Amino acid sequence: MTGVIRRPVRVTVIAAMLTGVLLVLCCTGGTAAFFLTGLGGGDGEDGDSLAGFGCGPIRPVDIVGELPRFTEYGDAQVRNAAIIIKVGQDLGVPSRGWVIALATAMQESALRNLANSDVPESLALPHEGVGADHDSLGLFQQRPGWGSVAERMTPSYTAGKFYEKLLKVRSWQRRPLTVVAQQVQISAYPDAYAKHEELASKIVDALAGGAARTVEINGKAVCDAAERGEIAASGWTAPIPGDVGSGFRTASRPSHNGVDIGAAKGTEIRAAAAGRVLVARCDPDNRGRRDCDVDGYPDKGGCGWYVDLLHAGGYITRYCHMVVQPRVKLHQIVPAGEVIGQVGSSGNSSGPHLHFEVHLRNDRSSRGAIDPIPFMRARGAPLRAAE
Repeated sequence: MTGVIRRPVRVTVIAAMLTGVLLVLCCTGGTAAFFLTGLGGGDGEDGDSLAGFGCGPIRPVDIVGELPRFTEYGDAQVRNAAIIIKVGQDLGVPSRGWVIALATAMQESALRNLANSDVPESLALPHEGVGADHDSLGLFQQRPGWGSVAERMTPSYTAGKFYEKLLKVRSWQRRPLTVVAQQVQISAYPDAYAKHEELASKIVDALAGGAARTVEINGKAVCDAAERGEIAASGWTAPIPGDVGSGFRTASRPSHNGVDIGAAKGTEIRAAAAGRVLVARCDPDNRGRRDCDVDGYPDKGGCGWYVDLLHAGGYITRYCHMVVQPRVKLHQIVPAGEVIGQVGSSGNSSGPHLHFEVHLRNDRSSRGAIDPIPFMRARGAPLRAAE
């Protein structure tokens, strides 16, 4: 595992320094044009591919160098993303904060530094579009209480102010992105931030060496260590520590739509990411019986006591064979890492283990199931012995 030490820096100091740098860039002709328009037609790397690369060591973001490209955003928008991440790095904010900040700016401005038709002074400053939401300005659509017009039109300043308020939110690294972003922004559409979490994590990975796959442990960003309640910057964690036994749709079990993770009976099972409870019940066996409080056996059928969670991006995770009734209820919102039940052997089971599934596109059926091993690895929460 690889780690880097973050050193805390005062928000106001860094914001002021970067503000000065950006004001120079915005007022020096050709340099300003390069900065605001992006790469000027250069052949940047594909960010969507880079996002899948390995983790660490985390690299500092170069806001004036060549940056990877993403199909969802233009060069100027990716450069604004780089500024947001760079400010977070310089402030010593854990990488989970970079993901939250990016997702917020993606929702508020589509990563564009927006002027406002109702704030004439903003139209005279460098900008990448014109909005009309009250008197809101910039990447984070901040209102006058956040700073002057010039400050709110300076990407580094607005990012610094966002992080300053973010760090005051209680337990912000463990809570759902939507909840944290809403506490900072006080938006009229608080649920809208969640849909950007996946792409924000990919951008952080591509620009900062897989940083969304890290966990902050003792002041260090540690790669691929999200388990036992530790949450990766991507917002994901392994549901239990343990070794994968039976894999996904193997030759001997082609209809096995998840993986089996061995663990002792009673081991706590955690929500792999923040989500809403879709199911928390006893699954009937092949004979229609709901006797999940006793150990099952092979060919009995059914998931036993189980939970389905719906996550941002339309992902669904499933947790089967719990020993007793789950600790969560239908429609409950649970944060990443919250204990939702305990390992058991109820239902179609030959011994204590967690059967864990991941589904795409809000599809709870076998059609939506994918292999959890590469999915969890890409999010910094690898399942053990999964190679």
